[in-house]
Amino acid sequence: MPYPRRQFLRDAALTGAAFAAAPWVRSAETGRKFRTALIGSGWWGKNILKEGLAGGRIKVVALCDVDANTLEIAADQVNDLSGDRPKTYKDYRELLEKEKPEIVIIATPDHWHALQTIAAVKAGAHVFVEKPTGHTVNESKAMLKAGRDSDRVIQVGLHRRIGPHHVNAMDFLKSGKVGEVGMVRLFAHGGGGPEKPSPNSEPPEGMDWDLWCGPAPLRPFNSRIHPGGWRQFLDYGNGQLGDWGVHWLDQVMWWNGGEHPKRIFGTGGRTIAGPAILNAKEQTTDAPDHQVVTYEFEKFTCVWEHRRFAGNGAEKHGIGAYFYGTKGTLHIGWRDGWTFHPTDSKNPVVHEDSQLQEPDGHNLKLLWTDFIGAIEEKRKSVANIEVAHRSSVLPLLGMISWRTGRSLQWDGTREQIIGDPEATKLMSRPYRGSWVYPSI
Repeated sequence: MPYPRRQFLRDAALTGAAFAAAPWVRSAETGRKFRTALIGSGWWGKNILKEGLAGGRIKVVALCDVDANTLEIAADQVNDLSGDRPKTYKDYRELLEKEKPEIVIIATPDHWHALQTIAAVKAGAHVFVEKPTGHTVNESKAMLKAGRDSDRVIQVGLHRRIGPHHVNAMDFLKSGKVGEVGMVRLFAHGGGGPEKPSPNSEPPEGMDWDLWCGPAPLRPFNSRIHPGGWRQFLDYGNGQLGDWGVHWLDQVMWWNGGEHPKRIFGTGGRTIAGPAILNAKEQTTDAPDHQVVTYEFEKFTCVWEHRRFAGNGAEKHGIGAYFYGTKGTLHIGWRDGWTFHPTDSKNPVVHEDSQLQEPDGHNLKLLWTDFIGAIEEKRKSVANIEVAHRSSVLPLLGMISWRTGRSLQWDGTREQIIGDPEATKLMSRPYRGSWVYPSI
């Protein structure tokens, strides 16, 4: 469903007021405006764009989307909000060639992130791209190479790296108050059940479905895929592990300084959702409805788990990370903030409420402000391509282990799977038609 114009304007006005009053916003935000383009003009792309508009540092010169209706609505909303009428494009390559933007926001499905980020950086733009970095490991490595070969800032949408209660929880964890951590448990539960196939149909009028699929396999159009549902279709996303898991695995990598795991083993299935179906008439999702992935690090073990059924009310928290230490257990959550439960019952429980920016409950404003600051100060952004790549690789490796049904030995220094040619092949995938897989 398109994001209504009235709601977009209302949310943008609220964002602007909060943004102007926020203590972390510096006076430098009255500086020059960057020529900005948005690739992927649906709901989430416009959420990012409105943060840029609220900050007052961008002029939206172009929008890109393969759906003409989405594009028209987005252009009207930007015009209503800023007075500017951005040019519209169906193909991002034409946009980059003609408009020469200084900033490109990429909010397309995962299978597009690598090609579009690399093209934008080569065209001279700074990039704000959604997480995870790539759909496959070697796509992410190619994005990392493009970033290293340029002087452009690439900020990835790992907004929990900068959210106030996450920052404070990480300070608490690193202070030693949790003790020596031997195990970490990450999880995101609920939101599913048995699945019936949805009928395929013709794409909406004005939508180029072939271009939406791009380098990925061309499935029949289905409203369960677009808009929004593609994350649970493995041709385009990597299920709950790729969507939610990357945020919480990033918390682990933030805490441990980017140390790589030595071994990864994943298992799971579709016990509740049922068998994946794909034929000319109908289809279902094909991502696992439950999954457990174990990451063995040098000094601790990390476990990811999700299920798209059976909420987590019995355990109080439905989303987050538990860090189990010798002095107690720290839970870092989302809307429930963070809480430390000490081992010694004589010591008090420590809690901090979440500090989130509505209406979406995320910290995009802070991440966007850091992005602009990194461009102007010629420094690395907080969720730069280096750290985001290390975190994004972990769910992708977990999916490879799940596909092959066996554990992976991982050489994090050389970024190679050891002694498993079949699994190594899954670090890339064939591209469709004339699309060319990026080189590393």
